[in-house]
Amino acid sequence: MAEVGAMAEFTGRELHLVKKALAIAVLAIERQPGPFQSTSDQNDMKALLDGLIESDTELAFYARAAQIAVTGEPD
Repeated sequence: MAEVGAMAEFTGRELHLVKKALAIAVLAIERQPGPFQSTSDQNDMKALLDGLIESDTELAFYARAAQIAVTGEPD
């Protein structure tokens, strides 16, 4: 059983997948206007992603990957 308040630690491919999933979720929420858009979740996900991203280049990589995943288009 996990300790209360313990945070999972991700490395390697798992960390890559967490970053990519967060980037996709942030973009998907952004594209869902109206009463079902969860801006508080989006803000928390952005903050978590910002804490995991190490550079602007890496951020651009995950932003582009999210764009492709959500829209099917690279730009």
